[in-house]
Amino acid sequence: DNLQPKVQWLKELGMDDSQVAKTIVKFPTLMSYSLEDNLKPRAQWLKGLGLDGSQVAKTIVKHPQLMSYSLEDNLKPRVQGFKGLGMDDSQVAKTIVKFP
Repeated sequence: DNLQPKVQWLKELGMDDSQVAKTIVKFPTLMSYSLEDNLKPRAQWLKGLGLDGSQVAKTIVKHPQLMSYSLEDNLKPRVQGFKGLGMDDSQVAKTIVKFP
């Protein structure tokens, strides 16, 4: 699998070269994930929480392992748990960004 499309996609999210490099160094496994099956769906899910592209990019730079978590088994249930505590979408998004 070619790395260039993934690097290009990270840049399209809003990362600069140093952020892309930092992300890869922190979590090199990220580059082994499918762009269509793994990375894009998780980024879309983050956007669905109310984050814009640059916020998604910053989240990935800070916590690239977030892109490895299962949407169905980990991320969605976590959001439902936060909402069950009375958090609104904005609070949930801030929490996920800080502590995925």
